[in-house]
Amino acid sequence: QVQLVESGGGLVQPGGSLRLSCAASGSIFGIYAMGWYRQAPAKQRELVASITSDSTTNYADSVKGRFTISRDNAKNTVYLQMSSLEPEDTAVYYCHARVQTSRITPVQTYWGQGTQVTVSS
Repeated sequence: QVQLVESGGGLVQPGGSLRLSCAASGSIFGIYAMGWYRQAPAKQRELVASITSDSTTNYADSVKGRFTISRDNAKNTVYLQMSSLEPEDTAVYYCHARVQTSRITPVQTYWGQGTQVTVSS
């Protein structure tokens, strides 16, 4: 089994910054894509940013130039540096990872429990 544990959420004023972290642990043979989704109240979950094992990144248009995703493969950890935060960024942020638990098992998607980010004055 694989666990994803997020940290770094909280309350921040508009224009402020936060850094989210997500560490994967458990039975891990290989981690492929990792990333962050978010879900605001009464809205669908949406992709924020993703990063492949060779560090190719992809961002939602709404966060380009403000958010930066990165990963530390040695620590099985993905980060999301969020700057110039806006009230519209308020949401629960979920980490996800595409993980293979052994050489013969298929790659599966795992999710973290979510961390609240609130941008408000």
